Amino acid sequence: MTEETLFTKIINREIPADILFQDDRVTAFRDIYPQAPTHILIVPNKPIPTVNDATEQDQAVLGQLFIVAKKLAEQEGLADNGYRLIINCGEHGGQEVYHLHMHLLGGKRLGRMVAAD
Repeated sequence: MTEETLFTKIINREIPADILFQDDRVTAFRDIYPQAPTHILIVPNKPIPTVNDATEQDQAVLGQLFIVAKKLAEQEGLADNGYRLIINCGEHGGQEVYHLHMHLLGGKRLGRMVAAD
């Protein structure tokens, strides 16, 4: 059994969050430490620790992350100027919560993903 995470508690509404979308597959809510004017987290309701833990049975929920991101980007007025979707995986990838999640960032020019050496 997967360990309960902060995101699981948000999905189950055990702790407060600004939830923007929820269905039977995914939940989306505003990040409490935004890195851009719009910063939304989109998470599968089923806890999947990392991308490395995803299986073929998770295809529908992983696809739903992108569909919800597109809809939220439109609702937030980001679609025309663009936005960034980020999924971190593991320690070197910068993952902090081990419940797979997608960051939707926008509302300003975001610059380079990784600084050039």
